[in-house]
Amino acid sequence: MLEQVLLGFDYGLKYIGVAIGQTLTRTARPLKSISARQGIPDWDALDKLIATWKPNALVVGIPIRMDGSEQPLTHRATEFTEQLRAHYQIPVYHVDERLSTVEARSRLFEQGGYKALTKDAIDSTSAQLILENWLRDH
Repeated sequence: MLEQVLLGFDYGLKYIGVAIGQTLTRTARPLKSISARQGIPDWDALDKLIATWKPNALVVGIPIRMDGSEQPLTHRATEFTEQLRAHYQIPVYHVDERLSTVEARSRLFEQGGYKALTKDAIDSTSAQLILENWLRDH
């Protein structure tokens, strides 16, 4: 199997966390977060990420309640998935992102205490966890 590069996204209304990973080692790392206005991403920033990393596919975390039901952000994240698919014409997958932010905060706190808990670090680490979960399952 050839190595594939993937970008993972933790969708939010103000910020979208981004991580990069690859299929050979099934690992991912946080990249950054990009701004969004009421859920609409900074497409220029996304275009630059796509041009820089040339991913083979994208993975978006879909927020779902603990009981498995949808929440208000579920539909918006699904729309974001469709927008990415139409905009870039590469495969876009989605994965359940339950507890990714909680786990990201815990991981960052262990590494650097409260000072490590910046919004950018939390969002991009959440994206990393989303991508790692997808890589593990596929």
